[in-house]
Amino acid sequence: MVQLLFAIAFKDKEDVMKFIEANGARIPALGLGTWTLTGAQCMDLVRRAIDIGYTHIDTAAMYDNEREVGRAIGLSGAGRADLFVTTKVWWTDLALEDLLRSARHSLERLNLDYVDLLLIHWPNPAIPLPHSIDALNEARRSGLTRHIGVSNFPTGLLGQAAAFSAAPLVADQVEYHPYLSQEKVLHACRSHGMAMISYCPLARGGSLFGEPAIVEAARAHARSPAQIVLRWHVQQEAVGVIPRTARAERLAENAAIFDFALSDDEMAAIGALTRANRRICDYGFSPRWDAP
Repeated sequence: MVQLLFAIAFKDKEDVMKFIEANGARIPALGLGTWTLTGAQCMDLVRRAIDIGYTHIDTAAMYDNEREVGRAIGLSGAGRADLFVTTKVWWTDLALEDLLRSARHSLERLNLDYVDLLLIHWPNPAIPLPHSIDALNEARRSGLTRHIGVSNFPTGLLGQAAAFSAAPLVADQVEYHPYLSQEKVLHACRSHGMAMISYCPLARGGSLFGEPAIVEAARAHARSPAQIVLRWHVQQEAVGVIPRTARAERLAENAAIFDFALSDDEMAAIGALTRANRRICDYGFSPRWDAP
């Protein structure tokens, strides 16, 4: 019953959900991340999320779950205009024809006419950035996506991408949580009118949920540590968050973060944890990250 009452409030009262206005895009600050979700589990969680009131669904060609995400969207009965769907082009497919082919295949798997946001998943130094950004713009001009952006772009590459792009970029999706500062990227996003969307926002739990700053805030607000961390994200200007969960019961919990606020002291105490500079997603093809 609690979940149902929250679902009604979440769906019917827009002021419960925060939106980020970014270069013409209106991005729900909370979304559902689907990395590692596949098959029936993916379909079930996406459907449940939409039923609860999530409108921002994040996927990628590399996740190998776009077909399941699309089926869940179709079965949900949600109006297309009410959803904000993001997908991404893998870093090996950033040449013009490859990127357009990837975007079209994503739409086929999603069974959608367009996505709301198409991102370059990771930069690729082997393909000139102006060419990749031109290809991204062509996808937008062709109607494959309403908006364009990037992911895993540190400040230098982000500035270049914004300068090369004919259409404004609306987001940079990056790893961000209380153990990893993204102050430089966030400042760059704000200066370009973009949103910064946090993935791995909970640092995969673990020791983070035992940090005194988070435990004390959770006790003070009668919330879970996860809710405190997600609130810390969305309470920052221009920051959105796409937590992934494999547990259906966590969906409503993760969404119940818009009816309370952290104090300035609580925000600062949690923000101080970023000095740890612990990065989860770092690969051989990763770009050179910004220095702490």
